Amino acid sequence: MTDRLACSIATLHLHPVKSCAGLTVDEALLIETGLQFDRAWMVADADGGMLTQRDRPRLALVQPRLRADDMVLRAPGMLALHVSLDAVEAPTRARVWDDEVKAYDMGPLAAQWFSDFLGEKVRLVRFDPDQQRLSDRRWTGEVAAENAFSDGFPLLVASTASLAELNRRLAARGLPAVGPERFRANLWLDGLEGHDEDQIDEIRFDAEGGPVRLKLVKPCARCTIPNVDPASGVAGHEPGDTLAGYRADARVNGAITFGMNAVILEGTDCVLRPGQTGSASWNF
Repeated sequence: MTDRLACSIATLHLHPVKSCAGLTVDEALLIETGLQFDRAWMVADADGGMLTQRDRPRLALVQPRLRADDMVLRAPGMLALHVSLDAVEAPTRARVWDDEVKAYDMGPLAAQWFSDFLGEKVRLVRFDPDQQRLSDRRWTGEVAAENAFSDGFPLLVASTASLAELNRRLAARGLPAVGPERFRANLWLDGLEGHDEDQIDEIRFDAEGGPVRLKLVKPCARCTIPNVDPASGVAGHEPGDTLAGYRADARVNGAITFGMNAVILEGTDCVLRPGQTGSASWNF
């Protein structure tokens, strides 16, 4: 095995509203909390608690589109909702897992839109950029990694080879393939063998604006969200059942994992694009 491994960015993905559908983008600006606009908004209950596909799988049907000045949200049976990129309304508080953070309410129209779609009273909130929400230092060490509304880390990295291996196993069981959107990664990498990312320490890309260095710090333990069909918003049992047969990871107490959470060592304000080449170093 060589000391370094060549790789490249296959695709880049943003998820502007936490747990809603994602976007495949041609470029993305790297900021302190990850990719700009990634998990910048979140649907919250009356107490400010996050709502996700874990118990509201219909969120998968909310499709965002980013334009120059606004984000357009569409969902079955709903008129389009336009959300300003540059304006917020009242300050509020929101909660992601055990983290209570400063946020901004996006107003009654957005609240009514999501409430009508989900059939319950909810709000749309935006992360306050003055809030510093840090990843767990047990995994990041000396790196103070900031997050917006992501579960716990700025970036999620996976390889196309890992997805191909999963789909090979699904096919062997007579089951249909699944797409990358189920795993909600920000960067999908070419050039790796299946699950090589599990053992990678750092990846360096030559990006627009300078070098980008990402450190892969924690296996991504998988909940039920990959089992939600993005086309129907209905939860099933796959690919979770198949993953359970070969993806238990002792580093996270035997949890089923796919992909790696990453933090930024260098490169904020640089632009990432598909096709950019990089090299990875192993963590052993």
